[in-house]
Amino acid sequence: MDAILILNGVNGQLELYTDKVIIKRKGALAKMTQGFFKGEKTIYLKQITGIQIKWAGTFINGYIQFTVPGGIENKKGIMDATKDENTVVFAKKNNELVNNIKEKIEEIQQQTLKGQLIKQLSPADEIIKYKELFDVGAITENEFNTKKKQLLNI
Repeated sequence: MDAILILNGVNGQLELYTDKVIIKRKGALAKMTQGFFKGEKTIYLKQITGIQIKWAGTFINGYIQFTVPGGIENKKGIMDATKDENTVVFAKKNNELVNNIKEKIEEIQQQTLKGQLIKQLSPADEIIKYKELFDVGAITENEFNTKKKQLLNI
């Protein structure tokens, strides 16, 4: 599976897939800030509870940071953010790409949430929904009974 979007940051690379973000540490700055033995970090989109972005300016880099349950994000600015394993630092030329990554993650999370809500309707909820359609005349009694039997596996 190919990445949807890729950010080549200052202290690592961020790859966005349909279900996860992979942060890879490459280059001298990545080794200095994250350590020489850090490898890839995978964060599943369903784990992400927040995305913080500090936009890059002309003379200062920005960062994108992911909040996950149990994580301890650095909240003291760019110098501490460079040390956080859930953060990728980027240059000003990548501001738009980082915004696209954030929007895509939020879009995927919303689609997933909608899918989960649809799946959570019980057969009883479905029967009530079809009963209401029958009561207002949108479906016939035969259609209601057929759907009821189908939902109850009768």
